[in-house]
This record gives sequence, C-alpha cells and structure tokens, in this order.
Amino acid sequence: MRTVCGDTGNCKLQSDALREAITGIMGDSKEKNRNFVETIELQIGLKNYDPQKDKRFSGSVKLPHIPRPKMKICMLGDAQHVEEAEKIGLDYMDVEALKKLNKNKKLVKKLAKKYHAFLASEAVIKQIPRLLGPGLNKAGKFCSFLLALADYDFFPGFAGKFPTLVTHQESLESKVNETKAMVKFQLKKVLCMGVAVGNVSMEEKQIFQNVQLSVNFLVSLLKKNWQNVRCLYLKSTMGKSYRVF
Repeated sequence: MRTVCGDTGNCKLQSDALREAITGIMGDSKEKNRNFVETIELQIGLKNYDPQKDKRFSGSVKLPHIPRPKMKICMLGDAQHVEEAEKIGLDYMDVEALKKLNKNKKLVKKLAKKYHAFLASEAVIKQIPRLLGPGLNKAGKFCSFLLALADYDFFPGFAGKFPTLVTHQESLESKVNETKAMVKFQLKKVLCMGVAVGNVSMEEKQIFQNVQLSVNFLVSLLKKNWQNVRCLYLKSTMGKSYRVF
C-alpha cells in the first residue's frame, strides 16, 4: 500500500484507500444525478485530546484547488473597493450600509449567517467594532486595530467570521479566490470537525491533492500528530461516507 505523506512523520493515510473513496464518491454522484453540485467534506475524529485542558489548536491552509467556488463572500469596502466589487460581481456593503444596521444584534447575526466569509478595506475594518456593536469595547479589546483583529471572537455575531483585510495593493479578485481556497481547522468543545475539500465537479486528482494537503496540515497541528487521529472520512453532501483512515 502506498501512503500519502507530508513532513509530519509516521504517516498512515493510504493513497489507495483515498483514491478508492474519491472514485466511489464521484461514481455515486453521477449515478444519482443531483440538481446541484455536491460539496465533498473531510470529516475528522480525534482522540487523546481534552478540549477542557489541552490547548485548542486553530490553523488555516490554502488548498491548491478551490473546494467551494460558489462560497458566498461579502466585501465591506471603501469607495474604491466597492467599485472593484461591482465590476467582478461581488456582494458588498459600504460604511453607510453598515451604519443602517444600527448595531442591532439580530441584524448583525443575520448578516453573518448570510455569508461564509467577509473581506474589508483597511479604512472600514478599523470601524467595524464601533459600527456593528459594543462587543469588543465591552471586552476591552477595541484599544487598537491589531487587538481588534486578534480578539475578533469577542465580537458577537461575527465570531469566527471577522473580515480579512484587503489592501489597495492587492487584486480583489485574487483575494476572493484565495479566501475560497482556504480551509480552517479549529478544535472547539468536541473531538470532531469537518472541512470542505472539494466538490463533485472537480477532477479526482484535484480532490486527492486537496485532501492530501488538508490532512498533512491537520496532523501538523496536533500535539502527537497521527496518534491524535481516530478516524478520517470523505463524504459528499448527499452521498455515503467513505473511511480513509
């Protein structure tokens, strides 16, 4: 059996099993002929971790191929970025639109749920805690731009979705594609998680590469690497699960 390995050592993921799972998922999808493009998710079970005592890891990695091309992103922009967003068909809100939310928690949460991720101009990102609510101020975290970024989880409604900074030296379209290609691994209160690693419209080789990088990165975050992995499954939105480890 061949294995899929990175620099984590003691690699246990068998490439044959992974390829077989991907082929099975693609075959099932074609047979069922869904009316939408199914997302393929890597489902992870961990062991020998105590979320209450052990340090909770968090890390993001950019995949070589975009797993969710239809991922919904909103630009919170200044005039220049709003104009650029319009040109590429990207949803956007300017400062005036944010002000209209009137710091209403329900409206802020509704906005957060509407999109998978947010981008923001530098001039706007500094104002977000002030415009959308007192969460950071109450927690004493709005003393500087850097602290606001570091402690976004104190901000109610946007927890886990605090906007990514976009400068005017960057291509907005490239930033959007980069955001769509990112996956985040974060240990919370339970020892299971899932991340999108592909979709059924992709080539099998592309899915394989995405899974390979995702697994290697995840293992690098774990305190005992593969010894902390209980199981790994691949599953499409409507399909059955395939165990790959």
